[in-house]
Amino acid sequence: MNDEPDEIARAELIERQPCPRCGAPPGSVCRANTGVVAVDYHTGRYGKIPALKSGPAIRIPTARGPGRTWQPGPEPDLDPALLTRTGDRVGYARVSGKGQDLAGQVRLLKKAGCVRIHVEKIGTREKIRPEYNAALADLRPADTLTVTMLDRLGCNMIELITSAQDLAERDHRLEILSGALSGVHDPQGAGKILFVVFAAMAEVEREFIHERTLIGLDTAAANGSHGGRPAAVDGDMLAVALRRRDADESVTSIARRLGIGRSTLYRTLAAYNEALATTDTIRVADR
Repeated sequence: MNDEPDEIARAELIERQPCPRCGAPPGSVCRANTGVVAVDYHTGRYGKIPALKSGPAIRIPTARGPGRTWQPGPEPDLDPALLTRTGDRVGYARVSGKGQDLAGQVRLLKKAGCVRIHVEKIGTREKIRPEYNAALADLRPADTLTVTMLDRLGCNMIELITSAQDLAERDHRLEILSGALSGVHDPQGAGKILFVVFAAMAEVEREFIHERTLIGLDTAAANGSHGGRPAAVDGDMLAVALRRRDADESVTSIARRLGIGRSTLYRTLAAYNEALATTDTIRVADR
């Protein structure tokens, strides 16, 4: 039995909330800048729905009249409390070493009013964070992800940048309970400067990676070693790609986020999977 929602069912799910981009109210389809019904629903609108947030663009059904003059549709029969809800706090606590205080984080998150708390015990070398991914999946529209300090959101700059992108794409707020950046940061409102800064840092990091690669090639050439074209995906980018793939993000979306070609990313992931399988085979043979 296929549980995939059909075209009309998807449209009804998306239209149960307003569009943050074009301002279409609940019950209405998205509209283009020209004042006609858009062809696709805007990503920020259906990205809040777990069943639809990954994958290709969601088309507006033909019955809704893409290309025709936009008119507001009927308001959906919803509980008004659902439209005005301010959202819940979902807590995320993380430690990477035995000496770190996990109980203290949980206590502060409970005190802040978190209705659900996801706890992660994971080493700094681990690339996949199952509980962080579970916390993201747990967030509903208008919910806030709460951490005790910014460094609990990621153990390195790559993870912090990726986490900020995850929240911004889903229009979820980030709450930091202590530290210099304490407060609530909304990617679409007050406090969005934090997300702007992380977006800028992501761009700078890509430039640094490119620059370091070129410097390394120049140094090698000066020493008589002439390598081929630099790899399009380095270790940091692969780590980001694996983390996003683990969160069920599509290869197309990951490639666009990293600024590389989809075929390049497919080849890189295939090579990684092959190397991982080979390593596992060697380990089994050595037992």
